Amino acid sequence: MAADPRRSWDLFCRRVDNFGDVGVSWRLAAGLASRGHRVRLWVDDPSPLRFMAPAGAAGVEVLDWPAEFDGLAGQGPGDVVIETFGCELPACVVEAMTARQPAPVWLNLEYLSAEDYAERSHGLPSPQPSGLAKWFFFPGFSPGTGGLLREPGLLEQRAAFDREAWLAGRGIARRADERVVLLFGYAHAQLASLIHSLGDRPTLLLLAQGPARQQVEAMAGQLPARLRCTGLPWLTQAEFDRALWCADLNLVRGEDSLVRAIWAGAPLVWQLYPQEPEVLERKLAAWLGRLCAGTPSPALHDRLQALHRRYNGLDGSGLDAPLVWPDESSWRAQVLRWRASLAALPDLVTQLERFVNGKS
Repeated sequence: MAADPRRSWDLFCRRVDNFGDVGVSWRLAAGLASRGHRVRLWVDDPSPLRFMAPAGAAGVEVLDWPAEFDGLAGQGPGDVVIETFGCELPACVVEAMTARQPAPVWLNLEYLSAEDYAERSHGLPSPQPSGLAKWFFFPGFSPGTGGLLREPGLLEQRAAFDREAWLAGRGIARRADERVVLLFGYAHAQLASLIHSLGDRPTLLLLAQGPARQQVEAMAGQLPARLRCTGLPWLTQAEFDRALWCADLNLVRGEDSLVRAIWAGAPLVWQLYPQEPEVLERKLAAWLGRLCAGTPSPALHDRLQALHRRYNGLDGSGLDAPLVWPDESSWRAQVLRWRASLAALPDLVTQLERFVNGKS
């Protein structure tokens, strides 16, 4: 493989049922291209990119999966081939990879997890019937994983951010006594309890596009008196990050928005992707263990666990039971401590480059 550190990368992504797979893949593609790599992003449904990245990114070519595979056969696969989230490459792509000399470095970018298996499995090979090796690459929250997507200078941009100016630029005026909460979530049964619990003080609720927003809008006329709601338009990824930066509390879902909420540095509540209860229990416990590691407030972990179990429908409480919020100052301080420890680790794109260099 050429010694030039600028490589050609093929990223493959299938949109499952929401925007997260495409969102993570785009951030990765744009991050690689920003470092001088040439990236082709093959996606079976590129429609979310119309609002996530309408201007595209220099160095990234978006191609239709599978309509343009003939083009791949003609040009050959790149130096690196990544299938995101186990999307499984078509046989014609694997055949083209086998024929390439030298063979591409083949990676499976896995879903983000705080569980121990991410460390155990990160960087392991998976021999394939084609004779090629496919390597597992696990994003994660510890030095033994592939880290998190984080653009250079992101936290400096966060520190310099003016939320009042950002809100005013979108015709939103925050009242002096209002906290700001952003909601981005799946539809779920506990949402009404959440909304009423937010009415304990003057609150400006920013509603991101999605099912949770639709649920809240259906509650018109039943909202607490001290809660004001305003809907946000479809936002680019960069603008979505800034919406998170506006908030004193972020209520997020899935993988991509969780990572971006961590970088935002405000208290956050995570709604996991709906799965079997025992799976949710395990994933949530592992994540809270990472978040609360080393906290000087022993009660914080218990409060956050109770809140997240309730929010994710795991504790069996009635729908009218109130949500109990942790102490906000210790919550914020712990998020900032955790963010600092994560920011001290190499970001995911850097670790990908190092991994590929070691296999080339």
